[in-house]
Amino acid sequence: MNTDAPWPSREEALARVLGMQAKLHQWAITDRGRRFDDLFNLVTDPAFLVVAWDGVRTNAGGRTAGVDGITATLVQVLGREEEFLAELRQQMRDGTFRPLPVKERMIPKAGGKLRRLGIPTVTDRVAQAALKLVLEPIFEADFLPCSYGFRPKRRAQDAIAEIVYLNTGTRDYRWVLEADIEACFDSIDHTALLARVRRRISDNRVLRLVKAFLKAGILTATRERIDTRAGTPQGGILSPLLANIALSAIDEHFADQAARQMATPKRRAKRKRLGLGNWRLIRYADDFVVVVSGTRQHAEALREEVAAVIAPLGLRLAEAKTQVTHIDHGLDFLGWHIQRRRKRGTQQRYVYTYPSKKSLTNIVRKIRTLTSNSASHPDLSTLLKRLNAALRGWCTYFQPGVSFNTFAYLSYYTWHKVWRWLRHRHQGVTWKKIRRRYLPGGNPTHRGITLLRPEQAIPTTRYRYRGTKIPTPWTTPTPTTA
Repeated sequence: MNTDAPWPSREEALARVLGMQAKLHQWAITDRGRRFDDLFNLVTDPAFLVVAWDGVRTNAGGRTAGVDGITATLVQVLGREEEFLAELRQQMRDGTFRPLPVKERMIPKAGGKLRRLGIPTVTDRVAQAALKLVLEPIFEADFLPCSYGFRPKRRAQDAIAEIVYLNTGTRDYRWVLEADIEACFDSIDHTALLARVRRRISDNRVLRLVKAFLKAGILTATRERIDTRAGTPQGGILSPLLANIALSAIDEHFADQAARQMATPKRRAKRKRLGLGNWRLIRYADDFVVVVSGTRQHAEALREEVAAVIAPLGLRLAEAKTQVTHIDHGLDFLGWHIQRRRKRGTQQRYVYTYPSKKSLTNIVRKIRTLTSNSASHPDLSTLLKRLNAALRGWCTYFQPGVSFNTFAYLSYYTWHKVWRWLRHRHQGVTWKKIRRRYLPGGNPTHRGITLLRPEQAIPTTRYRYRGTKIPTPWTTPTPTTA
């Protein structure tokens, strides 16, 4: 690419970036041992910066400022987009660019705990996005099919579908090691992570840039600077990719075992005859399970094995949350409850997936908060928009499962919470008048906005296991023949 070219349009930039990503991906696949150099010119290429900026400004966080107080929206309003990108590019090319500390935000978790979220500056977000555009197609060539989290064209439902697939028919991976890594994103060892990055990247300017983001630090609400000696820049665009690069060590360990000992049905059958177990890993970012065809003892033995694999990465298992369970007792994974049960009216047993109780509790809590008397909504239509967005997002995620009854319950619960909100909002007004004005046909409606009924609007479906056939954005379509 000509890095001295004028700033391209969004369409031109996207086409050029996709073309270059496809080449990087293909080169990485063709030569598994290749280390890429001279990538820094791509990171600072106008096309990559334009695409990176487009992703940052259209993101929901575009209105959120980092420690410098500048938002992507402000840059747009002032009409300084090209000037902003030119200044960033110049700083990166002359070596004066330095990432600023991320702004700390503590997010409540279940159980009263807090999770730290970092908000980078807009400038740092664009630089991270450009870096990710270059690195992702290279490392995607190495990532294994068992990994589903924060990867293009892959989703949580794929991970759930694999667990179901491995417990369908004659496949009997009934025992499950549910693993939980303690404070994963805060604990990844920088030296170990950068060593894995160097396996593919030899451009020292790119490596220095990655290290600079890792060491950028955190600025707390009290303006105290905290050095980041471990962990990935959580909240940053680059963080999921870096975490996957580190955690792919787990994937490689189990894939190597499978290739040597369990690659064919014949080998797996032989291991069974010898009283040995077979297993498969399914990982979504730092959440993963190991499903085992064998006994509970086989699954328990893997606990120490996993702990030994992640130890060089600076990670350890959370003992209280790491457990072995049987598919008949059920497990919670990625918000789903997965359990083998007898099909009603038959003696056949199948694996079913449901929204977990914890997930249902979370959406109920959100609905309760939105419809509370203290919630600030100027009118019913605003409340309905917010409720519909929450319901649609949650129910769409749980659409491929046994979710109809849960959707119906949510519909019933939300209707009653809206009814109570209306009664409180219009005290002294008879129920008959409220119903005539706001509930035509029985469903809350205002200014053309009607409360979503999930059991009617979002039909449940079956999600098919896609196995190793999931394409990447840079996969060349296979030509069809007549």
